[in-house]
Amino acid sequence: MWDQIRANQRRSAVLITVMLLVLVLLGATTGGALAGQEGIVFGVGTALIVFGVQLAIYFGAAESVLLAGANAREIRRDDSPPLFNVVEEMQLAAGLAFFPRIYLIDDPAPNAFAIGHKPENSAVAVTTGLLHRLNRDELQGVIAHEIAHLKNRDVQFMTLAAVMLGSIVILSQFVLRSMAFGGRSRSRSSSRGSSGGGQLQLILLIVSLVFAILGPLLAQLLYFACSRKREYLADACAAQFTRYPEGLAGALEKIAQARVAPTFANKATAPMFIINPLAATGQSVSLFSTHPPTADRIRILRGMAGASFAAYEESCRRALGRGVIAPGTLAGDTPATIRQADQAGPIESRREIADLTYRSHGYLPVTCTCGAHINVPPGFDRDKIHCLRCSSLISLPAVHMPPAATPTAMQYKRTGTSWEAFRCQCGRTVQLSPAFNAAQIRCTGCGQSIQVI
Repeated sequence: MWDQIRANQRRSAVLITVMLLVLVLLGATTGGALAGQEGIVFGVGTALIVFGVQLAIYFGAAESVLLAGANAREIRRDDSPPLFNVVEEMQLAAGLAFFPRIYLIDDPAPNAFAIGHKPENSAVAVTTGLLHRLNRDELQGVIAHEIAHLKNRDVQFMTLAAVMLGSIVILSQFVLRSMAFGGRSRSRSSSRGSSGGGQLQLILLIVSLVFAILGPLLAQLLYFACSRKREYLADACAAQFTRYPEGLAGALEKIAQARVAPTFANKATAPMFIINPLAATGQSVSLFSTHPPTADRIRILRGMAGASFAAYEESCRRALGRGVIAPGTLAGDTPATIRQADQAGPIESRREIADLTYRSHGYLPVTCTCGAHINVPPGFDRDKIHCLRCSSLISLPAVHMPPAATPTAMQYKRTGTSWEAFRCQCGRTVQLSPAFNAAQIRCTGCGQSIQVI
Protein backbone atom coordinates (compact mmCIF):
# COMPACT_ATOMS: atom_id res chain seq x y z
CA MET A 1 0.00 0.00 0.00
CA TRP A 2 2.94 2.31 0.56
CA ASP A 3 3.60 2.31 -3.20
CA GLN A 4 0.09 3.64 -3.74
CA ILE A 5 0.53 6.26 -1.02
CA ARG A 6 3.87 7.43 -2.45
CA ALA A 7 2.36 7.63 -5.95
CA ASN A 8 -0.49 9.77 -4.62
CA GLN A 9 1.97 11.96 -2.76
CA ARG A 10 4.08 12.48 -5.88
CA ARG A 11 1.05 13.49 -7.91
CA SER A 12 -0.09 15.80 -5.15
CA ALA A 13 3.35 17.42 -4.90
CA VAL A 14 3.26 18.14 -8.63
CA LEU A 15 -0.25 19.61 -8.43
CA ILE A 16 0.59 21.79 -5.44
CA THR A 17 3.78 22.98 -7.18
CA VAL A 18 1.70 24.01 -10.19
CA MET A 19 -0.68 25.88 -7.89
CA LEU A 20 2.27 27.67 -6.26
CA LEU A 21 3.57 28.57 -9.72
CA VAL A 22 0.16 30.04 -10.61
CA LEU A 23 0.25 32.09 -7.39
CA VAL A 24 3.76 33.45 -8.10
CA LEU A 25 2.97 34.29 -11.74
CA LEU A 26 -0.21 36.04 -10.65
CA GLY A 27 1.80 38.17 -8.22
CA ALA A 28 4.57 38.90 -10.76
CA THR A 29 2.26 39.97 -13.57
CA THR A 30 0.15 42.06 -11.23
CA GLY A 31 3.18 43.86 -9.82
CA GLY A 32 4.51 44.50 -13.33
CA ALA A 33 1.16 45.79 -14.54
CA LEU A 34 0.75 48.19 -11.63
CA ALA A 35 4.32 49.43 -11.20
CA GLY A 36 6.35 48.38 -14.24
CA GLN A 37 9.44 46.18 -14.10
CA GLU A 38 10.26 47.30 -10.55
CA GLY A 39 6.89 46.04 -9.39
CA ILE A 40 7.49 42.43 -10.46
CA VAL A 41 9.64 41.69 -7.41
CA PHE A 42 7.13 43.46 -5.18
CA GLY A 43 4.28 41.44 -6.68
CA VAL A 44 6.09 38.13 -6.15
CA GLY A 45 6.89 39.17 -2.59
CA THR A 46 3.25 40.05 -1.93
CA ALA A 47 2.11 36.68 -3.31
CA LEU A 48 4.58 34.84 -1.09
CA ILE A 49 3.49 36.88 1.95
CA VAL A 50 -0.15 35.94 1.32
CA PHE A 51 0.89 32.30 0.96
CA GLY A 52 3.03 32.56 4.10
CA VAL A 53 0.08 33.85 6.14
CA GLN A 54 -2.13 31.05 4.83
CA LEU A 55 0.63 28.53 5.53
CA ALA A 56 0.96 29.80 9.11
CA ILE A 57 -2.76 29.18 9.54
CA TYR A 58 -2.28 25.70 8.06
CA PHE A 59 0.44 24.79 10.56
CA GLY A 60 -1.15 26.61 13.48
CA ALA A 61 -4.92 26.36 13.40
CA ALA A 62 -6.16 24.90 10.10
CA GLU A 63 -8.10 22.12 11.80
CA SER A 64 -9.72 24.50 14.30
CA VAL A 65 -10.74 26.92 11.55
CA LEU A 66 -12.27 24.23 9.34
CA LEU A 67 -14.01 22.46 12.20
CA ALA A 68 -15.38 25.73 13.55
CA GLY A 69 -16.60 26.59 10.05
CA ALA A 70 -18.53 23.32 9.99
CA ASN A 71 -19.90 24.05 13.50
CA ALA A 72 -18.37 20.80 14.73
CA ARG A 73 -18.03 20.10 18.45
CA GLU A 74 -15.68 17.58 20.00
CA ILE A 75 -17.30 14.75 21.92
CA ARG A 76 -15.85 12.33 24.48
CA ARG A 77 -16.06 8.57 24.78
CA ASP A 78 -18.72 8.90 27.49
CA ASP A 79 -20.90 10.89 25.11
CA SER A 80 -21.24 8.05 22.59
CA PRO A 81 -19.43 4.80 23.52
CA PRO A 82 -20.82 2.93 20.44
CA LEU A 83 -19.36 5.52 18.06
CA PHE A 84 -16.00 5.45 19.81
CA ASN A 85 -16.03 1.64 19.68
CA VAL A 86 -16.49 1.74 15.90
CA VAL A 87 -13.65 4.24 15.51
CA GLU A 88 -11.42 2.15 17.75
CA GLU A 89 -12.17 -1.02 15.75
CA MET A 90 -11.19 0.69 12.50
CA GLN A 91 -8.10 2.27 14.07
CA LEU A 92 -6.89 -1.20 15.08
CA ALA A 93 -7.81 -2.74 11.71
CA ALA A 94 -5.88 0.00 9.88
CA GLY A 95 -2.88 -0.20 12.20
CA LEU A 96 -3.16 3.54 12.85
CA ALA A 97 -0.70 4.58 15.55
CA PHE A 98 -2.95 7.29 17.02
CA PHE A 99 -6.60 7.72 17.96
CA PRO A 100 -8.23 10.68 16.18
CA ARG A 101 -10.45 13.13 18.00
CA ILE A 102 -14.16 12.70 17.28
CA TYR A 103 -16.36 15.66 16.34
CA LEU A 104 -20.11 15.90 15.92
CA ILE A 105 -21.88 18.20 13.45
CA ASP A 106 -25.52 18.91 14.28
CA ASP A 107 -27.01 18.56 10.80
CA PRO A 108 -29.59 16.15 9.34
CA ALA A 109 -27.55 15.70 6.13
CA PRO A 110 -25.57 12.44 6.50
CA ASN A 111 -21.85 12.89 5.84
CA ALA A 112 -18.38 12.67 7.38
CA PHE A 113 -14.83 13.89 6.81
CA ALA A 114 -11.33 13.56 8.26
CA ILE A 115 -8.79 16.30 8.84
CA GLY A 116 -5.35 16.81 10.37
CA HIS A 117 -1.86 17.70 9.14
CA LYS A 118 -0.29 16.05 12.22
CA PRO A 119 -1.34 12.95 14.19
CA GLU A 120 -2.07 14.97 17.34
CA ASN A 121 -4.39 17.27 15.36
CA SER A 122 -6.19 14.52 13.44
CA ALA A 123 -9.95 14.31 13.74
CA VAL A 124 -12.94 12.55 12.26
CA ALA A 125 -16.20 14.51 12.07
CA VAL A 126 -19.63 12.93 11.55
CA THR A 127 -23.06 14.48 11.29
CA THR A 128 -26.02 13.62 13.50
CA GLY A 129 -27.87 12.60 10.34
CA LEU A 130 -25.25 9.96 9.66
CA LEU A 131 -25.56 8.32 13.08
CA HIS A 132 -29.27 7.55 12.95
CA ARG A 133 -29.56 6.83 9.20
CA LEU A 134 -26.83 4.18 8.94
CA ASN A 135 -26.70 0.76 10.55
CA ARG A 136 -23.53 -0.38 12.29
CA ASP A 137 -21.97 -2.04 9.22
CA GLU A 138 -22.57 1.07 7.12
CA LEU A 139 -21.19 3.41 9.76
CA GLN A 140 -18.17 1.15 10.10
CA GLY A 141 -17.57 1.49 6.35
CA VAL A 142 -17.72 5.30 6.52
CA ILE A 143 -15.38 5.49 9.52
CA ALA A 144 -12.98 3.03 7.82
CA HIS A 145 -12.96 5.29 4.73
CA GLU A 146 -12.04 8.33 6.83
CA ILE A 147 -9.44 6.39 8.83
CA ALA A 148 -7.93 5.36 5.48
CA HIS A 149 -7.56 9.04 4.54
CA LEU A 150 -5.65 9.60 7.79
CA LYS A 151 -3.46 6.53 7.31
CA ASN A 152 -2.75 7.39 3.66
CA ARG A 153 -1.94 10.98 4.68
CA ASP A 154 -4.43 12.33 2.19
CA VAL A 155 -5.76 14.95 4.57
CA GLN A 156 -2.35 16.64 4.82
CA PHE A 157 -2.24 17.28 1.10
CA MET A 158 -5.91 18.19 0.83
CA THR A 159 -5.61 20.76 3.61
CA LEU A 160 -2.45 22.22 2.05
CA ALA A 161 -4.16 22.32 -1.36
CA ALA A 162 -7.05 24.20 0.26
CA VAL A 163 -4.52 26.71 1.63
CA MET A 164 -3.04 27.16 -1.86
CA LEU A 165 -6.49 27.65 -3.35
CA GLY A 166 -7.35 30.22 -0.68
CA SER A 167 -4.13 32.16 -1.35
CA ILE A 168 -4.82 32.29 -5.08
CA VAL A 169 -8.41 33.41 -4.56
CA ILE A 170 -7.36 36.15 -2.10
CA LEU A 171 -4.66 37.49 -4.43
CA SER A 172 -6.98 37.25 -7.43
CA GLN A 173 -9.63 39.35 -5.68
CA PHE A 174 -6.96 41.90 -4.76
CA VAL A 175 -5.83 42.08 -8.40
CA LEU A 176 -9.32 42.56 -9.79
CA ARG A 177 -10.15 45.27 -7.27
CA SER A 178 -6.84 47.04 -7.89
CA MET A 179 -7.44 47.01 -11.62
CA ALA A 180 -10.98 48.31 -11.18
CA PHE A 181 -9.98 51.24 -8.96
CA GLY A 182 -6.47 52.09 -10.09
CA GLY A 183 -5.64 50.32 -13.31
CA ARG A 184 -7.11 52.97 -15.62
CA SER A 185 -5.15 55.90 -14.15
CA ARG A 186 -1.92 53.89 -14.12
CA SER A 187 -2.31 52.94 -17.78
CA ARG A 188 -2.76 56.62 -18.70
CA SER A 189 0.35 57.65 -16.79
CA SER A 190 2.41 54.85 -18.31
CA SER A 191 1.29 55.82 -21.83
CA ARG A 192 2.81 59.28 -21.30
CA GLY A 193 6.16 57.67 -20.51
CA SER A 194 8.42 55.64 -22.77
CA SER A 195 6.55 53.66 -25.41
CA GLY A 196 8.52 50.45 -24.68
CA GLY A 197 7.78 50.57 -20.96
CA GLY A 198 4.16 51.39 -21.62
CA GLN A 199 3.73 48.46 -24.01
CA LEU A 200 5.31 46.04 -21.50
CA GLN A 201 3.08 47.33 -18.75
CA LEU A 202 0.03 46.95 -20.99
CA ILE A 203 0.98 43.36 -21.80
CA LEU A 204 1.51 42.57 -18.13
CA LEU A 205 -1.84 44.20 -17.35
CA ILE A 206 -3.62 41.88 -19.81
CA VAL A 207 -1.71 38.83 -18.56
CA SER A 208 -2.44 39.66 -14.92
CA LEU A 209 -6.16 40.03 -15.69
CA VAL A 210 -6.13 36.64 -17.42
CA PHE A 211 -4.37 35.07 -14.42
CA ALA A 212 -6.71 36.80 -11.97
CA ILE A 213 -9.74 35.39 -13.76
CA LEU A 214 -8.45 31.95 -14.78
CA GLY A 215 -6.00 31.36 -11.91
CA PRO A 216 -8.60 30.49 -9.28
CA LEU A 217 -10.43 28.33 -11.82
CA LEU A 218 -7.25 26.39 -12.68
CA ALA A 219 -6.35 26.03 -9.01
CA GLN A 220 -9.83 24.76 -8.22
CA LEU A 221 -9.60 22.16 -10.99
CA LEU A 222 -6.25 20.95 -9.61
CA TYR A 223 -7.69 20.89 -6.10
CA PHE A 224 -10.64 18.79 -7.21
CA ALA A 225 -8.33 16.45 -9.14
CA CYS A 226 -6.35 15.90 -5.90
CA SER A 227 -9.54 14.83 -4.19
CA ARG A 228 -10.86 12.47 -6.89
CA LYS A 229 -7.69 10.38 -7.07
CA ARG A 230 -7.81 9.54 -3.37
CA GLU A 231 -11.38 8.35 -3.01
CA TYR A 232 -10.90 5.04 -4.83
CA LEU A 233 -7.93 4.09 -2.64
CA ALA A 234 -9.81 5.04 0.54
CA ASP A 235 -12.77 2.91 -0.60
CA ALA A 236 -10.44 -0.04 -1.23
CA CYS A 237 -8.84 0.41 2.20
CA ALA A 238 -12.28 0.58 3.86
CA ALA A 239 -13.29 -2.71 2.24
CA GLN A 240 -10.07 -4.28 3.50
CA PHE A 241 -10.37 -2.87 7.04
CA THR A 242 -14.01 -3.91 7.50
CA ARG A 243 -13.90 -7.06 5.35
CA TYR A 244 -17.43 -6.10 4.33
CA PRO A 245 -17.57 -3.95 1.13
CA GLU A 246 -21.39 -3.85 1.19
CA GLY A 247 -21.24 -1.75 4.37
CA LEU A 248 -19.57 1.20 2.63
CA ALA A 249 -21.62 0.64 -0.55
CA GLY A 250 -24.86 0.86 1.41
CA ALA A 251 -23.64 3.96 3.25
CA LEU A 252 -22.70 5.74 0.01
CA GLU A 253 -26.10 4.89 -1.43
CA LYS A 254 -27.97 6.29 1.59
CA ILE A 255 -25.84 9.44 1.74
CA ALA A 256 -26.30 10.13 -1.98
CA GLN A 257 -30.08 9.61 -1.77
CA ALA A 258 -30.61 11.64 1.42
CA ARG A 259 -31.68 14.78 -0.48
CA VAL A 260 -31.09 16.92 2.60
CA ALA A 261 -29.64 20.38 2.02
CA PRO A 262 -26.38 20.73 4.02
CA THR A 263 -25.56 23.75 6.16
CA PHE A 264 -21.97 22.85 7.06
CA ALA A 265 -19.95 22.83 3.82
CA ASN A 266 -18.53 25.22 1.24
CA LYS A 267 -16.45 24.88 -1.93
CA ALA A 268 -13.19 24.76 0.03
CA THR A 269 -14.25 21.96 2.38
CA ALA A 270 -16.50 19.94 0.04
CA PRO A 271 -13.64 17.73 -1.32
CA MET A 272 -12.89 16.55 2.23
CA PHE A 273 -16.28 14.85 2.73
CA ILE A 274 -16.95 11.21 1.82
CA ILE A 275 -19.51 12.50 -0.72
CA ASN A 276 -19.61 16.10 -1.90
CA PRO A 277 -22.39 17.65 0.24
CA LEU A 278 -22.94 20.40 -2.34
CA ALA A 279 -23.72 17.95 -5.17
CA ALA A 280 -27.19 16.59 -5.68
CA THR A 281 -26.45 12.88 -6.03
CA GLY A 282 -22.84 12.59 -7.15
CA GLN A 283 -23.88 10.34 -10.07
CA SER A 284 -21.98 12.20 -12.80
CA VAL A 285 -18.41 13.42 -13.09
CA SER A 286 -16.81 16.44 -14.76
CA LEU A 287 -13.72 18.62 -14.40
CA PHE A 288 -15.48 20.35 -11.53
CA SER A 289 -16.38 17.13 -9.69
CA THR A 290 -14.70 16.74 -6.32
CA HIS A 291 -15.37 12.98 -6.16
CA PRO A 292 -15.67 10.07 -8.58
CA PRO A 293 -19.24 9.15 -9.56
CA THR A 294 -20.95 7.63 -6.52
CA ALA A 295 -22.65 5.04 -8.74
CA ASP A 296 -19.23 3.81 -9.92
CA ARG A 297 -17.90 3.60 -6.37
CA ILE A 298 -20.93 1.55 -5.29
CA ARG A 299 -20.72 -0.73 -8.34
CA ILE A 300 -17.05 -1.46 -7.68
CA LEU A 301 -17.65 -2.27 -4.00
CA ARG A 302 -20.61 -4.53 -4.74
CA GLY A 303 -18.68 -6.31 -7.48
CA MET A 304 -15.86 -7.38 -5.16
CA ALA A 305 -15.40 -11.15 -4.79
CA GLY A 306 -13.23 -10.66 -1.70
CA ALA A 307 -12.07 -7.97 0.71
CA SER A 308 -8.53 -7.42 -0.61
CA PHE A 309 -6.92 -4.80 -2.86
CA ALA A 310 -6.74 -7.38 -5.65
CA ALA A 311 -10.49 -7.97 -5.40
CA TYR A 312 -11.12 -4.21 -5.54
CA GLU A 313 -8.79 -3.83 -8.54
CA GLU A 314 -10.49 -6.68 -10.41
CA SER A 315 -13.93 -5.22 -9.75
CA CYS A 316 -12.68 -1.77 -10.76
CA ARG A 317 -11.40 -3.04 -14.10
CA ARG A 318 -14.75 -4.66 -14.80
CA ALA A 319 -16.69 -1.52 -13.83
CA LEU A 320 -14.45 1.21 -15.26
CA GLY A 321 -12.23 -0.61 -17.76
CA ARG A 322 -9.12 0.50 -15.88
CA GLY A 323 -7.36 -0.07 -12.58
CA VAL A 324 -6.64 2.35 -9.75
CA ILE A 325 -4.33 0.37 -7.42
CA ALA A 326 -0.54 0.61 -7.87
CA PRO A 327 1.20 -2.63 -8.99
CA GLY A 328 3.50 -2.57 -5.95
CA THR A 329 0.48 -2.51 -3.64
CA LEU A 330 -1.08 -5.46 -5.43
CA ALA A 331 2.18 -7.43 -5.25
CA GLY A 332 2.15 -7.34 -1.44
CA ASP A 333 -1.59 -7.95 -1.11
CA THR A 334 -3.04 -10.94 0.75
CA PRO A 335 -6.43 -12.51 -0.05
CA ALA A 336 -9.29 -11.82 2.39
CA THR A 337 -12.79 -13.23 2.45
CA ILE A 338 -15.90 -11.13 2.99
CA ARG A 339 -17.39 -11.57 6.46
CA GLN A 340 -21.05 -11.97 7.31
CA ALA A 341 -23.23 -8.90 7.92
CA ASP A 342 -23.55 -7.70 11.50
CA GLN A 343 -27.30 -7.11 11.19
CA ALA A 344 -27.15 -4.46 13.95
CA GLY A 345 -29.20 -1.31 13.49
CA PRO A 346 -28.12 2.32 14.03
CA ILE A 347 -25.76 2.78 16.98
CA GLU A 348 -27.83 5.67 18.34
CA SER A 349 -31.56 6.42 18.28
CA ARG A 350 -32.88 9.82 17.25
CA ARG A 351 -33.61 10.62 20.89
CA GLU A 352 -30.11 9.65 22.00
CA ILE A 353 -28.56 11.74 19.25
CA ALA A 354 -30.73 14.72 20.22
CA ASP A 355 -29.59 14.37 23.85
CA LEU A 356 -25.97 14.07 22.71
CA THR A 357 -26.30 17.22 20.61
CA TYR A 358 -27.79 19.20 23.50
CA ARG A 359 -25.00 18.01 25.81
CA SER A 360 -22.29 18.96 23.31
CA HIS A 361 -23.74 22.48 23.12
CA GLY A 362 -23.81 22.89 26.90
CA TYR A 363 -27.57 22.71 27.47
CA LEU A 364 -28.80 21.88 30.96
CA PRO A 365 -31.42 19.08 30.88
CA VAL A 366 -34.14 19.14 33.56
CA THR A 367 -37.22 16.96 34.08
CA CYS A 368 -40.47 18.20 35.59
CA THR A 369 -42.62 16.10 37.90
CA CYS A 370 -45.20 15.96 35.10
CA GLY A 371 -42.66 14.10 32.94
CA ALA A 372 -41.76 16.97 30.61
CA HIS A 373 -38.10 17.20 29.52
CA ILE A 374 -36.67 20.71 29.12
CA ASN A 375 -33.23 21.69 27.82
CA VAL A 376 -32.13 25.00 29.31
CA PRO A 377 -29.76 26.89 27.00
CA PRO A 378 -26.32 27.95 28.25
CA GLY A 379 -26.27 31.49 29.56
CA PHE A 380 -29.74 31.28 31.12
CA ASP A 381 -29.38 33.60 34.13
CA ARG A 382 -32.20 32.41 36.42
CA ASP A 383 -32.24 29.74 39.10
CA LYS A 384 -35.73 28.48 38.23
CA ILE A 385 -37.73 27.89 35.08
CA HIS A 386 -41.44 27.36 34.37
CA CYS A 387 -42.45 24.00 32.91
CA LEU A 388 -43.85 24.41 29.42
CA ARG A 389 -46.43 21.67 30.03
CA CYS A 390 -47.83 22.22 33.53
CA SER A 391 -46.41 25.72 34.31
CA SER A 392 -44.93 24.59 37.62
CA LEU A 393 -41.69 26.19 38.79
CA ILE A 394 -38.60 23.96 38.48
CA SER A 395 -35.38 24.64 40.39
CA LEU A 396 -32.32 24.19 38.19
CA PRO A 397 -29.67 21.80 39.56
CA ALA A 398 -26.58 23.70 40.67
CA VAL A 399 -23.63 23.52 43.04
CA HIS A 400 -24.05 24.61 46.62
CA MET A 401 -21.63 26.13 49.09
CA PRO A 402 -21.30 24.54 52.54
CA PRO A 403 -21.37 26.96 55.50
CA ALA A 404 -18.18 28.99 55.90
CA ALA A 405 -16.75 27.37 52.80
CA THR A 406 -13.93 28.71 50.69
CA PRO A 407 -14.57 29.54 47.00
CA THR A 408 -12.96 26.25 45.98
CA ALA A 409 -15.24 24.09 48.14
CA MET A 410 -18.24 23.95 45.78
CA GLN A 411 -20.21 20.72 46.09
CA TYR A 412 -22.82 18.89 44.06
CA LYS A 413 -24.87 15.97 45.34
CA ARG A 414 -25.49 13.37 42.67
CA THR A 415 -29.04 12.06 42.38
CA GLY A 416 -28.56 9.00 40.14
CA THR A 417 -26.16 7.01 37.96
CA SER A 418 -27.24 8.11 34.47
CA TRP A 419 -26.31 11.28 32.61
CA GLU A 420 -26.58 14.25 34.95
CA ALA A 421 -25.92 17.96 34.50
CA PHE A 422 -25.76 20.98 36.81
CA ARG A 423 -24.61 24.57 36.77
CA CYS A 424 -21.39 25.86 38.27
CA GLN A 425 -21.35 29.22 40.08
CA CYS A 426 -19.85 30.75 36.93
CA GLY A 427 -22.94 29.67 34.97
CA ARG A 428 -21.23 26.94 32.90
CA THR A 429 -23.03 23.60 32.53
CA VAL A 430 -21.08 20.65 33.96
CA GLN A 431 -21.84 17.15 32.66
CA LEU A 432 -21.51 13.90 34.61
CA SER A 433 -21.54 10.72 32.55
CA PRO A 434 -22.82 7.33 33.76
CA ALA A 435 -19.19 6.17 34.03
CA PHE A 436 -18.10 9.12 36.21
CA ASN A 437 -16.85 7.87 39.62
CA ALA A 438 -14.32 10.50 40.71
CA ALA A 439 -14.54 12.55 43.89
CA GLN A 440 -14.41 15.87 42.07
CA ILE A 441 -14.68 17.45 38.65
CA ARG A 442 -13.20 20.64 37.25
CA CYS A 443 -15.43 23.26 35.65
CA THR A 444 -14.28 24.10 32.11
CA GLY A 445 -15.55 27.66 32.52
CA CYS A 446 -13.85 28.95 35.69
CA GLY A 447 -11.38 26.10 36.24
CA GLN A 448 -12.43 25.50 39.85
CA SER A 449 -12.87 22.06 41.33
CA ILE A 450 -16.32 20.83 42.36
CA GLN A 451 -16.74 18.02 44.88
CA VAL A 452 -19.20 15.34 43.79
CA ILE A 453 -20.86 13.67 46.74
